[in-house]
Amino acid sequence: MVRTADRPIALVGLMGSGKSVVARVLGERLGVAVADLDSMIETAAGCTIAELFEREGESAFRRREGELLEQALAAGATVIACGGGIVLDPVRRARLRAACRTVWLEVSPKTAAARVAATLAKRPLLRGAPPEERLAALLAERAPLYAETAEARVATDGRDPETVAAAVLAALGGLAR
Repeated sequence: MVRTADRPIALVGLMGSGKSVVARVLGERLGVAVADLDSMIETAAGCTIAELFEREGESAFRRREGELLEQALAAGATVIACGGGIVLDPVRRARLRAACRTVWLEVSPKTAAARVAATLAKRPLLRGAPPEERLAALLAERAPLYAETAEARVATDGRDPETVAAAVLAALGGLAR
């Protein structure tokens, strides 16, 4: 197993940036388990994120997201794929900065829209406007928060998950080969 320094790697960024798949690749490369907060929320809630939003609202989702971040950290997670909106809460931003080596996976709204096109029904924040337009609005709101939270940025447009994972490791000082 390769060490990742003293803090876990946390991936943040807009939906469609590749957080979940890149986290899996990092987990494989480093020989560690991955905590995917969105998947953990669905498992804990016994429903999809879209159903949770419908049933309990976004605030309940954000609360669960924060609780599961703390659980993942307490369990010693080495790689964490965060939900795209985790940076909306200043407490979560501070926690990520203090506890993790956080990397912002940057993606253009156009690329993100293409990547999530097949899963629009599972993405409640994309309702009510064309996906690219909605993603551009989310990015405009969140970009300063991602920048505040992350110690490194990695562009994902036009790159496969293996290349992005290698770039994440390089951005963090070449933690693994």
